[in-house]
Amino acid sequence: MAEAARDQAAAGETGLSFAQSHCEALVREGDPDRYLATLFAPAPARPHLYALYAFSLTVARVREAATNPMAGEIRLQWWRDALQGEARGDVRANPVAAALEEAIKANRLSRQPLVDLIDARVFDLYEDPMPRVNDLEGYCGETASALFRIASLIIGGGAEPGGAAAAGHAGVAYGITGLLRALPWHARAGQVYLPADILGRYGVTREDIVTGRGGPGLRGACADLRDLARRHLAAYEAGRATIAPAARTAFLPVALVEPYLAAMDRTSYDPLNTSTDLPRWRRVWRLWRASRRIG
Repeated sequence: MAEAARDQAAAGETGLSFAQSHCEALVREGDPDRYLATLFAPAPARPHLYALYAFSLTVARVREAATNPMAGEIRLQWWRDALQGEARGDVRANPVAAALEEAIKANRLSRQPLVDLIDARVFDLYEDPMPRVNDLEGYCGETASALFRIASLIIGGGAEPGGAAAAGHAGVAYGITGLLRALPWHARAGQVYLPADILGRYGVTREDIVTGRGGPGLRGACADLRDLARRHLAAYEAGRATIAPAARTAFLPVALVEPYLAAMDRTSYDPLNTSTDLPRWRRVWRLWRASRRIG
C-alpha cells in the first residue's frame, strides 16, 4: 500500500499517469541501466520507454513469481491475451499493461514483436540448457534486440528508424553480456543459458554450473561467449550509421557492454561467484559520452 501511495504521489508531481509512474519506479529499481539510458531520451518518449521496459522486466520475472512452470505458462498466456485483446476482466487494472497499451497506441507499434518476446521467455520457466549458439542468438534477438528495435520506434515517434540489422547485433551483444553477468544467480536457480555446444567443447556439464563446481572449462566457455558478444558489438558499430539519428538514443545501453566484458576479462573473475557491476557514476559517464556521439 505504501509503495502504491508513493507511485500515486510521484505521478501527481511529474504529470505522468499512475500507470506510467509505476512503470518508471519498476525500471528504476529493476533495470537501472535502461533507466539511466532513458534519462537521455526525449522527454515525451520516456513514459512509453518505461512502459516497454517494465513490461519486459515483468515478463522476465515470471519464473520468480510462479510456483512451477505451468503456473508460469499461465502468467505468460495472460500477457499474450492482454496484447491480443483476449484477456478476461479489465486489463487496464494492471498498471504495466495499461501503460504498455498506451505506448502501443501512441506510437502505432506492432504487437507481434511483444508476443514473440513473451514466447521466447517460455524458455526461462524450465531448466534445460540452451542447445546451441544459434538458439542463444535467437533468444537474445527476440528479447534484447526486440527491445532496442521497439525503443527506437518510440523515440522516433513511430517513424521507421532503419537499422534493423544493427538492432539485431546490438541486442545479441547486450543480451549475452547480461546473461554472463547474471550467471551466478541463474546457476543457483537451476537455469543454464550457456549453449550446450560451447559447454561440450570444454567438457562442462549442467551439473558443474548449477552445483557451483565451475572450473577452468567454464572460464573458457565464458571467454568464448565474451568473444561472441564482442563480434556482435563490432557488427552493431559497423551498422550504426544505418539507424536514423533521431532513434539512436534507444541504443545507449550498448555503451555499457564493453566495460562489463572488460571487467569479466580480469584473471580474478569467477563466472559463478563474481558480481560484475560498474559504479553508477561510471555508467552515467559512459552513457553521456555515447549520447554525445549521436548525430
